[in-house]
Amino acid sequence: MSAEHRDAPGPASVVDFAITSRRSMRAFLPDPVPRATIEDILRVASRAPSGTNTQPWQVHVVTGAALRRLSQAILAIYRDPEQLARHKEEYSYYPQTWVEPYLARRRKVGWDLYGVLGIGRSDKDKIRSQHARNYEFFGAPVGLIFSIDRVMPKGSWLDYGMFLQSIMVAARARGLDTCPQAAFIQFHEVIRTQLGIGADRAIVCGMSLGKADRSRVENTLVTEREPIENFVHFLSD
Repeated sequence: MSAEHRDAPGPASVVDFAITSRRSMRAFLPDPVPRATIEDILRVASRAPSGTNTQPWQVHVVTGAALRRLSQAILAIYRDPEQLARHKEEYSYYPQTWVEPYLARRRKVGWDLYGVLGIGRSDKDKIRSQHARNYEFFGAPVGLIFSIDRVMPKGSWLDYGMFLQSIMVAARARGLDTCPQAAFIQFHEVIRTQLGIGADRAIVCGMSLGKADRSRVENTLVTEREPIENFVHFLSD
């Protein structure tokens, strides 16, 4: 039996730690991530399951000048209200109508983040400036942009989620951090132009990758999770 098919040695706690220590970091150190490490992470993540092995993912990795150009192109539009109004999200990531308990959870995480940053609910300019940091990949040295062929249906998008989670867990296993970002989908046209992505592909999301700056207060935020008895239903008879 090849090593690939043997059960991995070691305690489950190693995997558990990589999963449970994953958080969306919003400030990164500028330390570069070696290309070999990025490739390793993506190679591991490519083992994520997909229906009939369709593997519907494509990834554009931006670093250095390419990352800066993409950020500058998006921020130029974000800071211009007239241009911004012409850029609509490629798809609806969030519901059109919010209901409970999702509305309360969304509000809590938002105000918890602004709270640790010392941003009040009426500080619209500071809120907007903080949101703009998405488009700088929060200072991360690596930005990832994910796309999918438009012919692929909802099932392939579910597969894509497993691929994204695998990237984030593999990054944590290597002492790195991430932040998945739906904020990029509003600027799908800019992203396609900057990265040479065809119109036949939809932009799924972006992701920041690097080593979190643990000295930054925004990275102290730990979001809450529901206890499993609130969402798990055991049936035995």
